[in-house]
Amino acid sequence: MPGAAMMPEVVSVAQKKAVGAANGRLLSYSQPSPGVDVAGFLRHARGQARVYWEDGQDPVAFAGFGVAAELFAWGNGRFLDIQRQAQALFHEAVHYDSGQPLAAPRLMGGFAFRDDFAPDYAWSSFHPAHFILPHYQLAQVDGASWLTINAILPRDESVHANLPMLQEAWQVRYELLKNEAGNHQLSIANRQSSIPNPKSQIPNLNYPMPYAAWEATLHTAIERIRAGALQKVVLARVAEARFAHRVEVDSALTYLNAHYAGCYRFLFEIRPFHAFFGATPELLVQTSGQRIETMALAGSIRRGQTPAEDAALATELLHSAKNRHEQQLVVASIQRRLHHAVHSLHIPEPTIYPLSNIQHIHTPIVGVLREATGVLPLVERLHPTPALGGSPRRAALEFLRAAEPVPRGWYGAPIGWLDHTLDGTFAVAIRSAVTQESRAWLYAGAGIVADSDPQKEWEETELKFRPMMEALGIVNGQ
Repeated sequence: MPGAAMMPEVVSVAQKKAVGAANGRLLSYSQPSPGVDVAGFLRHARGQARVYWEDGQDPVAFAGFGVAAELFAWGNGRFLDIQRQAQALFHEAVHYDSGQPLAAPRLMGGFAFRDDFAPDYAWSSFHPAHFILPHYQLAQVDGASWLTINAILPRDESVHANLPMLQEAWQVRYELLKNEAGNHQLSIANRQSSIPNPKSQIPNLNYPMPYAAWEATLHTAIERIRAGALQKVVLARVAEARFAHRVEVDSALTYLNAHYAGCYRFLFEIRPFHAFFGATPELLVQTSGQRIETMALAGSIRRGQTPAEDAALATELLHSAKNRHEQQLVVASIQRRLHHAVHSLHIPEPTIYPLSNIQHIHTPIVGVLREATGVLPLVERLHPTPALGGSPRRAALEFLRAAEPVPRGWYGAPIGWLDHTLDGTFAVAIRSAVTQESRAWLYAGAGIVADSDPQKEWEETELKFRPMMEALGIVNGQ
């Protein structure tokens, strides 16, 4: 078995990524990694940059740690800039694979909600657009896993000459991961029991927007809607929490995976213990060649205590004029923004999308693109939808700039991944929190239309806070 002494040599090669993809060449090596799973992989990587993505509707999960390459962009051209950087990164890349396409190199990251995002204290480690190609990444497919190592080689270095060094580094890392996984069942029990106990660790909570300010802001928004300046605006609240200890991000992810398994679960931890994570039900867009998939998700109501009550609430939601209006604004916006990009769109009648504590009106949308240009041009077209910004877009965003007392950062923005084909999947980063050592900021929003009631919208945000509050041990989970 290769010795661990080889590891620093390969890491030093990967760290040359600072010269940029344009001056280097991506080399990747993948092999099956039986005995290694995503949870153990992320646990092994504590104290390093980490990323994670799992789609509740797909038996595939991705995770990564370390940094082989980073992409950054600013301003209103950030989507196109990331597209160009990704193309340069993957141009002439060499991937020694094991026959599993999903193990290929994959960028993970996201964007800020606004293109004029300026990091404040909570978001000090984040950029307007930020993507990571992990040094080590794991793809888990139907319970089987593949470990990949990525490195950027200077263009004057031979790929074939460096391959043995990369293979040895892969083997050393795999042995470390497999040995740690030897006590896997015990570690699962430990992680489950380590979810913070709300009775012993209730943090200091602060809401920058008290109810009186919320009510006044909603009345202003409703006046503008009734005057015709807006059709809808989505107002967000923030809960700030201070803990007596470092925030238990891994335990929070364990909780979200157990209780919100049907959602898109994500982690973007660009610096150790500075993390953005959550479990969102909302797909922004997914592409595979010329196939596009998106959704309209708007309108909310709580879950019932009994099957009969639950069904009655779902019926009430589907027949609510206010909520159907919200939903239709999102559908119409998607149709309008995709009109010139697609040959066709299939838009069925809306259904109910149930989660453990809340249910939404949901319209799944699929279509055929005129041209396969990757996922990012569609991300730019669709973000932000009226489900997170409002309508008309420009007027809603201007209203939010003045009305919300705390910057959104990456809340409500696109987060996801793209591969070497530039296809990928992006969700809308709601039901989320950003953490910094022992502090956490949780976000929740509500769509405001002409007949919105401030108290009911406030209660809706309380429902939307609950997943992250339960995951962080702020309130008792059910």
